[in-house]
Amino acid sequence: MKNYFFSIFLFLTYALTAQNNVDYIKTSQDLLTRIVNGESYEEEISILEKSTLTNLLTQLPKDKHKKAFWINIYNAFIQIHLNKNPSLFDDKGSFFKTKRIKIAGEILSFDDVEHGILRKSRCKISLGYLRKPFRAKWERKLRVDDIDWRIHFVLNCGAKSCPPVAIFSLDNLNNELDYMVTNYLKQHTTFNKENETASSSALISWFRGDFGGKSGAREILKNYGITPTKPKKLKFNDYDWTLYLNNFKELPKNLN
Repeated sequence: MKNYFFSIFLFLTYALTAQNNVDYIKTSQDLLTRIVNGESYEEEISILEKSTLTNLLTQLPKDKHKKAFWINIYNAFIQIHLNKNPSLFDDKGSFFKTKRIKIAGEILSFDDVEHGILRKSRCKISLGYLRKPFRAKWERKLRVDDIDWRIHFVLNCGAKSCPPVAIFSLDNLNNELDYMVTNYLKQHTTFNKENETASSSALISWFRGDFGGKSGAREILKNYGITPTKPKKLKFNDYDWTLYLNNFKELPKNLN
């Protein structure tokens, strides 16, 4: 009997140690890589399902870790669920708020990941100005300390106007985000030199508080070289919600 319990103890110790040794950011990258290549991703799903809050808190101590991991996770599971059942996109409100991602002992929705973790518990329909009070413990622990407006140009929700899906790393995250932001805004922004009016993505309008309001957004367009000067006026394009999956973009290897 003692040998039996000792064996159980050894097995549990091994299992716990193995899970603690998992590189979760790499797992998020591997998951997306397998999706892009059309390969099986069940192993990565299993690893994520077995993760704990302690596991993630240990490996995602700073905002850069959290962004690299959760952006990949969000984009991966969008592709997984909508490729399996495209009709889920017919009711977009339900799709984004339904719990679908099993991770860290919880089942999260896409809204939980985007607005709870990556946008620091911001209300979804407050233009980025209001924060939700009384959030769950896991959300308060996992969420970023500071909102990075660039996430809006790297999260792919499955629509045609969404940014393409890239696989983000920890070591070069800042340059990768800037690269994707610049590419997206160049494609979705026009500038009228005569009246100095820019027309850009509706994403800026929906979350304008994250950008520092319209003035902050106009400054961003100038600083990123999207417009030659800071626009005097900023208008927003219509958003194409047509379902558009497998829109992948490979990041250049040497970004600096």
